[in-house]
Amino acid sequence: MAAIMRAARQVVSALGPHALRDAPAGRSLHTASTGGGKKIVGVFYKGGEYADGNPDFVGCAEHALGIRGWLESQGHQYVVTDDKDGPNCGEHSITNLTFSLYMASATSVTLHYTRVAAELEKHLADAHVLITTPFHPAYVTASRIARARNLELLLTAGIGSDHVDLAAAAAAGLTVAEVTGSNTVSVAEDQLMRVLVLVRNFLPGHRQAVAGEWDVAGVAHRARDLEGKTVATVGAGRIGRLLLRRLKPFGCRLLYHDRLRIQPEMEEELGAEFEADLDAMLPKCDVVVMNMPLTDKTRGMFDKDRIARMKKGVIIVNNARGAIMDTQAVADACATGHIAGYGGDVWHPQPAPKDHPWRYMPNNAMTPHISGTTIDGQGVKDTLERYFKGQDFPAQNYIVKEGKLAGQYQ
Repeated sequence: MAAIMRAARQVVSALGPHALRDAPAGRSLHTASTGGGKKIVGVFYKGGEYADGNPDFVGCAEHALGIRGWLESQGHQYVVTDDKDGPNCGEHSITNLTFSLYMASATSVTLHYTRVAAELEKHLADAHVLITTPFHPAYVTASRIARARNLELLLTAGIGSDHVDLAAAAAAGLTVAEVTGSNTVSVAEDQLMRVLVLVRNFLPGHRQAVAGEWDVAGVAHRARDLEGKTVATVGAGRIGRLLLRRLKPFGCRLLYHDRLRIQPEMEEELGAEFEADLDAMLPKCDVVVMNMPLTDKTRGMFDKDRIARMKKGVIIVNNARGAIMDTQAVADACATGHIAGYGGDVWHPQPAPKDHPWRYMPNNAMTPHISGTTIDGQGVKDTLERYFKGQDFPAQNYIVKEGKLAGQYQ
């Protein structure tokens, strides 16, 4: 029996995700809804006791973005869960699947194979919309897309859709969209905070205060002013530009690297200089902030060699994606002092295991993925309203539309 089960799994693996379902050539999204309501599934982190104490804490599963009453009043079904993986779920999980193996003798054996599924898996088959966040991402793999027969819209309540297999979504005719701008202020403010915390060497002083200690030299020997430093953002989209605007009053030299140059008028307003060559820019910088999406091109971009090109004693802040960095290379450079401080809220993998080296490297200002989760930084209602009415979204919100990926993911 075990051999048969192994053979069954091999058959399914060989056939690929479309063994479970042939994906339609395209799924109509921008057509006004007619007839019955839609099924919307939301995957959010559990708020627990913190949800009980603050009704404005809408980003958690208990408060479900604050849109349950609005959706249900319009006849839509809204299912919310924090259970996105479950035991044994993932790219190759199979749930309540029945199939036959045909042997050379023309006989067949029918197998009934069931795994314990995540709550999300139970609702994917008939969901029209899946809402998830970068802070508690439901990984939307090719096999999950293949099982979601009615799915039309994958909506990220935030910025960053690398938890979605974008190529599979495009091939299946799905629309992938983000609530672009929903938390840009939140993230830019968080980045500025981490820059200051690391440049001023704040964390050792705070630990002294908590521990009842008093050692001024232990803090002051590596505390510096931000004024006069060269600060760069790698990526100058909405968050990168907001960060530059907030840095301008500090009297820094501001640089930016991006695949697209900002308009000259905005460059002048921000006081920022364009650097076309990333590797030529990095040795000039006292502080480098990551603001690019995670793509095939940016994954592992900051490896051991690129980090070695940076100025000794550089401060790095990364609220973009953890996988942009070589995890061990960052930890090693912090240990030697080549990186004087590293801060951010993104990890690889995520959630970070307890033995993740970034938890223990010196001079780190790491937290869980929280920078975009402020109470003021949420909002998906406008996007859903447009979806129900068959209207286009703002162009910048599309990650996949009509089988094409947005430029930053190509």
